[in-house]
Amino acid sequence: MVPGDPWTILHDSLRGAPIIWKGDYPYFIHPISDGIPRMDADVLRATRDLIVSSIDWSEVDLIVTVEAMGLPLLAAVGDTGKPTVVIRKRSYGMEGEVKVDVATGYSQSIVYINDIKPGERVVIVDDVISTGGTLEPLLEQLESKGVILHDVDVAIGKGEGRERLNRERPDWPVRSLARIDIIVGKVEIID
Repeated sequence: MVPGDPWTILHDSLRGAPIIWKGDYPYFIHPISDGIPRMDADVLRATRDLIVSSIDWSEVDLIVTVEAMGLPLLAAVGDTGKPTVVIRKRSYGMEGEVKVDVATGYSQSIVYINDIKPGERVVIVDDVISTGGTLEPLLEQLESKGVILHDVDVAIGKGEGRERLNRERPDWPVRSLARIDIIVGKVEIID
C-alpha cells in the first residue's frame, strides 16, 4: 500500500482503534462506525472513493443505508447524484412501511423500510458488518419486496457475518472494504 492511497488511509485509521467490551463482545471504536474519535476528513473521503469507484452507477437507482452510523457514508456516497433513503429506527406509518427485526452482536432492535419500490436497483452502504444480524433480515425484506440488490458495500467487516452471508446467499453482493479482527485487545487488518 502507498501513503495517501485510499486503502492505506482506511487501514491506517483502523489500527490502534480503542476497544471496549460489551459483555463478552469486543467492540472497536472508530469514526466510521461510531462518530468518535473525531474523523479525519481524509478517512471519509477514502472510504467514499473506495465505494464509489467499485460501482457501475449507471445500473443504480437508489442508495440506501440504516441509521445512524450509515448516514455519513450515505451523505458522502450520495454525492454521486443518486437519490438516497435511510432505513429508520422509528415508524413513520407511511403506506407500504415494512417493519424489520434486526440484531447486532450486542443488541436487538426494530427498523422501518419506507419509500423503496419493487424493481429499484439499490446500493446499500453501511459502516460495519459483524454477525450479519442487521443486514440479513434487511436484505431478505428488500428482496421479498422485489428490490434488486446491486451492491452492498460495508466499510468495515469484523467477525464472520460477511463470509457467512456470502456463503449462504452468494446472490447477495455483500462486500467490505476492510476486514478486521481483534487480536490480543488490538484491531488488526486481516485482508
